[in-house]
Amino acid sequence: MNKHKSMYSAAGILGFAVFIGGCASSGERPDSQLQTAESAIQQAVSSDARDFEPVLLNQAQNKVADAEKLIETEDYREAARLLEQASVDAQLAGARSDTAKAQQAVEEINGNIETLRQRLQENQ
Repeated sequence: MNKHKSMYSAAGILGFAVFIGGCASSGERPDSQLQTAESAIQQAVSSDARDFEPVLLNQAQNKVADAEKLIETEDYREAARLLEQASVDAQLAGARSDTAKAQQAVEEINGNIETLRQRLQENQ
């Protein structure tokens, strides 16, 4: 009976180890997150992030490159985490670029308004 009890204990320990190993696995391959991050980077580039937020855009691109290396080593969880960060970085770079362009447009419009005011005062 002791022999069977030892076998059950060993089987239980093995089962628990397999369960824990399964919980600690790398998860699913983050292909959709990779596409999302790459798309966010392209949108940031389209928003002129290279001119207005080059550091943040570069960080996003570096995180995608690092995530691709992690995907090759099947560390999917860490890759997914980096890809999420890259997406957020790229979106922020695009938003900041759009904001900077809008601020430049406002400054230009305000300058034009001031010029028109001066011309009106000169003509009076």
